[in-house]
Amino acid sequence: MTTEPTARTHPRGPLGDPRLRRLIVGQGLAAVVDALFLVWLTLFVLELSKPGLLTGLVLVAVALPRAALLLPAGVLVDRLGPVRVTVGAAWLRVAVLLALGAVVTLTAPSVRTVALLAGLLGAADAAYFPAALAVLPAIVPTARLSRVNALIQGAESAGDLVGPAVAAAAVAALGFDATLGGISAMALLAAIALSTLFRVVRRVERAGDDVGPDPVQGERLSSTRALGAGLGYAWREPLVRGMLAAVALINIAVVGPVLVGGAVLADQRLGGNGSLGVVLSGFGAGSLAGSLMAGWRPPARRGWTVVGGVAAIGAGVAGLGTVTHVAAATALVSLVGLGSAFLGVVVVATLQERVPRRLLGRVLSLVVLATVALDPFSYVIAGVLLPYGTTTLFLACGSAVLTGAALAATSPAIRSLR
Repeated sequence: MTTEPTARTHPRGPLGDPRLRRLIVGQGLAAVVDALFLVWLTLFVLELSKPGLLTGLVLVAVALPRAALLLPAGVLVDRLGPVRVTVGAAWLRVAVLLALGAVVTLTAPSVRTVALLAGLLGAADAAYFPAALAVLPAIVPTARLSRVNALIQGAESAGDLVGPAVAAAAVAALGFDATLGGISAMALLAAIALSTLFRVVRRVERAGDDVGPDPVQGERLSSTRALGAGLGYAWREPLVRGMLAAVALINIAVVGPVLVGGAVLADQRLGGNGSLGVVLSGFGAGSLAGSLMAGWRPPARRGWTVVGGVAAIGAGVAGLGTVTHVAAATALVSLVGLGSAFLGVVVVATLQERVPRRLLGRVLSLVVLATVALDPFSYVIAGVLLPYGTTTLFLACGSAVLTGAALAATSPAIRSLR
């Protein structure tokens, strides 16, 4: 007879279990590091060169490897196990940040050098994101998945909310070198905390639980066939297909309109560009609230929660087409943020529970791809619709999301989800 490790049967809440606490702290710190570093990188490149094309190219150097390597990284997660990839990616982040710190402190770096190191950090992110999501079912009891996901996503939302202000203030007060040193120290603490997961996994493996890599029926597939198997599973399963479609639709129809259209809306109707910061802070606050709500009271009927969350996001985006006051715009954007975060916790926790462990890395890499790789398409859509006015932009995109909610409501797999 085998006994599962304490992490799976501990009666206290997630923060009362030291193993889960280290997991939450590690992933939370990693999320804050991402938020701070992106602002630091933008400000540093602006210091090296005039605002313009070079700034955009450096940011692309981060985003392009992250998007291009996500699906292969999902295969790697399923091959090596999520803990190994999570910890390896966390330490790769530390190494890249320390190397960048040395270059910044000891030399006069070129934009090309900074872009190269930033690209390596993007590659580390590509491995880390799906692995960090896939590691939770191996460590966290099923009953606690929603709460732990909510705490981690809440830390990410908090980082997005305060990160820009903190990073900018630190650069102004301490300089680029010291600020990057602080970010590197946080990444080091995250890597140390995440490295303790190895001990938990070894205990689970000794107990006979299945948390490691799981080849498909003992067959070693090639990387291409393994990736095809993951894509095929996601397409054949109505629940997975529907959730991925919802995530992709929201990303395409919301990110560009809110950022690009929001800037135009602020200039034309809300009193100037300064109001844009207030409106976007509403998104961060709504995201934080949505994450915490999803963890505090997980929904009993997840399917209808997914439908309602998509509908709330669509209604918020469509409503921006008619607002004329900052308070109203902030409230609507807060609704979009709340719905997005709540939906994100529900979708990820559901997939972690229901997708076979041997395919989890590949499926979750698709979720991450749908959330980070479609931004350029969203910006293009916003650019195409903006000449027709912000009202047309927001109503069209909001209506598309509302249509997606209606289609989700017709799916038996989503409606019956508990």
